[in-house]
Amino acid sequence: MTHSGFVALAGRPNVGKSTFVNAVVGQKVAIVSDRPQTTRRAIRGVHQSGSCQLVLVDLPGVQRPRDALTSRMARRVQQELEDSDAALLMLNGEQGVGPGDRFIAKALAGVDIPVAIAVNKVDRLARAQLMATLQSAAELEVGDDVFPISARTGSGVPALVEHLATLMPEGPLLYAPEARSDQPQELLIAELVREAVIRRTFQEVPHSVEVVVEELESPRDGLTRVRALIWVESDSQKGILIGAHGRMIKAIGTAARREIERELGGQVHLDLSVRVRRDWRGDEGLLDRLGIT
Repeated sequence: MTHSGFVALAGRPNVGKSTFVNAVVGQKVAIVSDRPQTTRRAIRGVHQSGSCQLVLVDLPGVQRPRDALTSRMARRVQQELEDSDAALLMLNGEQGVGPGDRFIAKALAGVDIPVAIAVNKVDRLARAQLMATLQSAAELEVGDDVFPISARTGSGVPALVEHLATLMPEGPLLYAPEARSDQPQELLIAELVREAVIRRTFQEVPHSVEVVVEELESPRDGLTRVRALIWVESDSQKGILIGAHGRMIKAIGTAARREIERELGGQVHLDLSVRVRRDWRGDEGLLDRLGIT
């Protein structure tokens, strides 16, 4: 008999949920950044182990809604929690347990699914700090099991995955055994471009950027042509992304192309352009077209 189900990953922004998903899946399905609010959509990564299939749902970081974009992200978090078979509350070991974590724990306690807790980034903690954080995690009024892990190094991850597998109900596999994500290729490529932007810009620019793949074709084996549009909210942000003599957009394109080639396993020709769309994060129609529901 096979077992399968959805595990919703909940936590404050920048606790390492995307890194954990990529580590478990074994390939990059979610972009990673040290900037909060990187994940905007619920990204599903698929892990197959024997007769059990885990579908890890990398949720946007829980935050107070500020505009149409963050309101949709908050609704998505609640919807995914309600539709999941289990939840994993991920904590940032370096920061300890704070009010935001307690708020999320309280929300998880109101959902009728089993909850596990992971204290991430333990590779960066002294033993005394680790023990104090584990104790604080155990005192949260949700879940019975606390796992110290490092999503970056893989320490503790196998034991946590094994535990999550025990929480999955009996049922058929939800995805093909070879599947690793439910993302269309265009979205993964757009996210890799956005990741390159996030890693090279500061202040408000990363949060004001969205990427859309407008054209994707393979004229021959081993070559993929991509034309992508980068949305920003102001002329000044456009100027930052293009940079003096086009140096910034060239650096972004080079970094993104390397990541895309790594994922696709072939040569990529990447054409990037930047366009201003003022207040796109508050444009409900555009968010619909971007698939941010």
